[in-house]
Amino acid sequence: MRRLAAMGMAALLSACGSQSPLTPPVGASLPDTPYGAADTPTADDLLRRDALAAPERSVELRRRSEEREDDPFDLPPE
Repeated sequence: MRRLAAMGMAALLSACGSQSPLTPPVGASLPDTPYGAADTPTADDLLRRDALAAPERSVELRRRSEEREDDPFDLPPE
């Protein structure tokens, strides 16, 4: 009985990952065309992140341990 229940749950969970193109719900539409834009952006355009929203790492990771500088704001709890 448990095995049947586990198989049923696996089948239900596998159906959750369907990948289909995004469309607005019935009766709704995509947002209006932004001011100055030539055409209305698609759903994929609206989901794409800017470079500022997901910047690339620009600092070198530390490769060896270094002593930390004294932090004047690292105070014990009162």
